[in-house]
Amino acid sequence: MRVLFFSTMTFEQEYFEKLNDNRFELHFSDAELNEFNISLAKGFDAICIFVNDKLTVEIATRLKEYGIKIVALRCAGFNNVDLAACKENDICVVRVPEYSPYAVAEHTVALLLGLNRKIHKAYNRVREGNFSLNGLIGFDIHGKTVGVIGTGKIGRAFCRIMLGFGAQVICFDLEQSKELQELGATYVKLEEIWKNSDIISLHIPLNKSTHHLVDEKSIGQMKDSAVLVNTSRGGLIDTKALITALKSKKLSGAALDVYEEEDKLFFHDLSASVIQDDDIMRLMTFPNVLITAHQAFLTNEALEAIVSTTFSNLELFFSGRTGYHQV
Repeated sequence: MRVLFFSTMTFEQEYFEKLNDNRFELHFSDAELNEFNISLAKGFDAICIFVNDKLTVEIATRLKEYGIKIVALRCAGFNNVDLAACKENDICVVRVPEYSPYAVAEHTVALLLGLNRKIHKAYNRVREGNFSLNGLIGFDIHGKTVGVIGTGKIGRAFCRIMLGFGAQVICFDLEQSKELQELGATYVKLEEIWKNSDIISLHIPLNKSTHHLVDEKSIGQMKDSAVLVNTSRGGLIDTKALITALKSKKLSGAALDVYEEEDKLFFHDLSASVIQDDDIMRLMTFPNVLITAHQAFLTNEALEAIVSTTFSNLELFFSGRTGYHQV
């Protein structure tokens, strides 16, 4: 079976080739999937896409014309796929529902600690021979109230770490975890998360009901000293509302691994370019904002799990068996 990968990064190709074991004929493109390059998929049995590839109605129609029956997402989220269009065109969409919840949870903690203890600033100072501690004061996480929105596997892993820090953990989710409750976490209404949390961390998928969950209204309910962390999907936060809150010092900081317009930026080297996105450029001017480029998943264990599940999804589908992770 011939599989074409879109938006391929070098390290991904290395992992897929290493673990393929001659099961598939793999072809890689660093181009993002769009209506202009979908013709690349001619002659393939499947395509594999990533978080910033947009599978639209037009693309689904073209894929059907090319005889492609399956699209494999090498990620958990699927907000970039028009599922109705895929169903109408008899295209099966599969994903990697989990790879390493610990990878994302641990990166969330790294962002929080880096922002709070100003590790990035201290690192740059020391490299320049500046050993001053002025302006590097942080706060203890121990004893603080951490609000966690979404307690799936990643959210639960993050909660356990925060409980280990000695924080008071309050959670919101439509499904409550008995495990977390037994460990000491408490489920509350969403309004109580906004009102009572010193730290708020987002661990929910992006859909119509969660788009801009963090907006002017919800930020207005937060503590003035609150820190916001997002390693889930950028569209959960209204960026302009966040910028306004940071400018007015309504929030004390934000740590982000995702951004709602990241598809134009992330995974590309734009160091020699004039970045046209004014919002992210404004965010990067704040001394109390720490941004990474959607790397929370990036561990050896997670990459191996992504490759393994992607190959399994394809093998099960093409062999006519069940068990693949269909969206």
